[in-house]
Amino acid sequence: MVAITLPDGSVRRYDNAITGEQLAADIGPGLAKAALAVKINGEMRDLSRPIETDSNVAIVTKKDPDALELLRHDAAHVMAEAVKELFPKTQVTIGPAIENGFYYDFARAEPFTLDDLPKIEVKMREIVDRDEKIIREVWPRDQAIAYFKSIGEDYKAELIEGLPASEPISIYKQGGWLDLCRGPHLPSTGKLGKAFKLMKLAGAYWRGDSNNAMLQRIYGTAWGDEKQLKDYLTMLEEAEKRDHRRLGREMDLFHLQEEAQGAVFWHPKGWTVYRGLQTYIRKRLEAANYVEVNTPMLVDRALWERSGHWEKFRHAMFISESEERVLAIKPMNCPCHVQIYNQGIKSYRDLPLRMAEFGACHRNEPSGALHGLMRVRAFVQDDAHIFCTEAQVKSETKSFIDLLRTVYHDLGFTEIKVKFSDRPAVRAGSDETWDRAETALKDATAAAGLEWDLNPGEGAFYGPKLEFVLRDAIGRDWQCGTLQADFVLPERLDAEYVGEDGAKHRPVMLHRAILGSFERFMGILIENYAGKLPLWLAPVHVVVATITSDANPYAEEVAKTLQKAGLRVETDLRNEKINYKVREHSLAKVPIMAVVGKKEAEDKSVALRRLGGNTQEILALTEATDRIRLECAMPG
Repeated sequence: MVAITLPDGSVRRYDNAITGEQLAADIGPGLAKAALAVKINGEMRDLSRPIETDSNVAIVTKKDPDALELLRHDAAHVMAEAVKELFPKTQVTIGPAIENGFYYDFARAEPFTLDDLPKIEVKMREIVDRDEKIIREVWPRDQAIAYFKSIGEDYKAELIEGLPASEPISIYKQGGWLDLCRGPHLPSTGKLGKAFKLMKLAGAYWRGDSNNAMLQRIYGTAWGDEKQLKDYLTMLEEAEKRDHRRLGREMDLFHLQEEAQGAVFWHPKGWTVYRGLQTYIRKRLEAANYVEVNTPMLVDRALWERSGHWEKFRHAMFISESEERVLAIKPMNCPCHVQIYNQGIKSYRDLPLRMAEFGACHRNEPSGALHGLMRVRAFVQDDAHIFCTEAQVKSETKSFIDLLRTVYHDLGFTEIKVKFSDRPAVRAGSDETWDRAETALKDATAAAGLEWDLNPGEGAFYGPKLEFVLRDAIGRDWQCGTLQADFVLPERLDAEYVGEDGAKHRPVMLHRAILGSFERFMGILIENYAGKLPLWLAPVHVVVATITSDANPYAEEVAKTLQKAGLRVETDLRNEKINYKVREHSLAKVPIMAVVGKKEAEDKSVALRRLGGNTQEILALTEATDRIRLECAMPG
């Protein structure tokens, strides 16, 4: 007898083992038709796999969030089958589902071109129409290796040879094609549907190792239905319009160049925005009783060895040697902050100590991973570390979350998701220490009324962390803020305080950031607002533009009046038509234009035009100045 507990709590009992397919049919014909896979005790499996013991079971359909990964994985397999039919000499290597889509890496003597993608898509649709059954088989290891070698699939044979001896070799067949795969998969190719599109080509090293052969990667996207696919493609079009690299050029904010890979050349306007953001964060930190510090850029490797960063991050550090000493340009600030903490004796009365630094850090990111402001080698973090007692972790976490929420709100982000990342496989500290750290952070998060999703195994090497994910104006998610509870680094670097009992204790170290890196957050802001930054952050608040040269002296007077009110102002006195000036400054995302001509000069007024608007408002200069000054005030 097998007892099946369904998601609604009802229980169905069967005399013998039952497959997910049979269970769906027993529940109803509609579910049987919609079924894609089965979830047994939380684990996704093929519908054809038998359920042999009492289990909690859910039938997965396209409506379930879990279905997307399954569809994308199968889209990768259907693409691989299509490639093999069109280009038989191609070797198929690895093809996973990824965020928003899938890819497969292929080994082929002749390179794919963009013209090949529509042909492969057509063949994929044919395979869907054929509705080929997808069948799982388990093969003996030697048989599987011999088979793949016999058909020239050497990469698959190598993958099998590298699998643990205890792992079953599962092979999935669809039509005349088969592949090594753990699964699960759809019951047939027809269940995939046609809401997919091949997107781009790229190069990729076999197993990610630059010493190995270069393969050809085809990326695609797949969704539950055509509407979801269309919405995604529309979002990509909008994202392209908002690309911060293009807007950075149009707004004259920054540039990047080959001679300084991964480092930003900030232009005056871009640096104005950068400093405005930094000033805002600094004021918020001061109000929250943080002290600001500054620590050295170059630090002897001995400190990084003691902290554990040398072993973990050496590959990402820039190294300098001087007088037989090996120095690292700091990739993070935390060990240096402990050095400041360790100066002098600390009492429990000194805690919590909130130590902030706009620390310039450098990490040797692979050149292929660099991407505008979003992935750089030189960056500044809004970094801080809170040294506190274990009893203070809860209150300090709540205070930080309150601060973070209000900062995000001021910057225009209201949708926030939280992930809890627990202990990674490779970590510092004992299991007992990690138990304490994870419990402390979970209790603190609950006290703050925060819901979170588990992100298993993704904690820092020294402690668990919360990750704060923002959703932007076009629905993309960006992981920005973090809070990490660290019981390890204070022990390694000998930080201590004298408790109420007169004995020495280790403080807990809370690593925290709200924006993350200023560079990346600037990129997110630019794209979120499509360059139309909030008035208080705009590099230029007002451009005073003349209709005729007769108004030039008055334009200068208007500019001086606005500047005295603390506004960032430029003048445009060129001998050009006013419509031309409006178009040009609109492209540069100037939020307000104050247009003046002979009449405005006589009346001591200005005609205000707002970015994106088609009308103008005529106000007295004094009234316009007061209004704009209030509109451009920094939050708080």
